[in-house]
Amino acid sequence: MEHLPARIRSLRRMQKRTLKDIADQCGFTVSLLSKIESGKSNPPVATLTRIAAALGVSLAELVESRAEDRTVFIPASKRGAHKASRTDKGYAFHLLAAERPAKLMQPFLFVAEQGKVKPGRMTHEGEEFIFVLEGRMRYHVGTGSHTLGPGDGLYFNAEEEHDLEPLTAKVRYLAVFAGR
Repeated sequence: MEHLPARIRSLRRMQKRTLKDIADQCGFTVSLLSKIESGKSNPPVATLTRIAAALGVSLAELVESRAEDRTVFIPASKRGAHKASRTDKGYAFHLLAAERPAKLMQPFLFVAEQGKVKPGRMTHEGEEFIFVLEGRMRYHVGTGSHTLGPGDGLYFNAEEEHDLEPLTAKVRYLAVFAGR
């Protein structure tokens, strides 16, 4: 995700749009978008999803510019070689299958550590599925709250406010975002 700020700025400028245009469409401030474009903020995936939608590209196209439309094999050894991206919200993630842009869903591997994740509900377009691989967490969706452990999954409308709370030192989980 090292080149993400430049990629966002480049896409916005190619479309001859201002920071205000994109910020307004995303529902956040020009200041926040400016910090993202300058690399001073590492936004959560929900924020990146909104920026991608405003720019008319998929999340994979926004994050990974060398995308191909093909079968993507993701060996564990390759994923481990790429450092996880840490967000300002406090969790880290690996973007999975970024090499394939034309997809209906976007998988992520998230790592959330107790005491590092900042509370704050998020929303984004589409649907989301999470599946816990390791650890335990409480996941809030709308007015409900669910405690999940290894093997537990949760499928929900991502336009509802949602947030996570690690209950163990570390939680590793798969999240799949799908557009509408």
